[in-house]
Amino acid sequence: MSRSFIGMMAGFALAFAACFGGFVAFVLVAGLGAAGFAVGAWLDGGGSALELREMFERNRR
Repeated sequence: MSRSFIGMMAGFALAFAACFGGFVAFVLVAGLGAAGFAVGAWLDGGGSALELREMFERNRR
């Protein structure tokens, strides 16, 4: 899937959220989309899912 197609799908999702859910739904969809983009970009850059999990775990020492 190309990045432009993924961007177009994200735009459609934001448009539907704004149209049917109002501003709060728009902000929620935009925030979750940005978080998903950040995680995907990090994993594409060579990070591993285990490192991501460890980043959010509490230190149990």
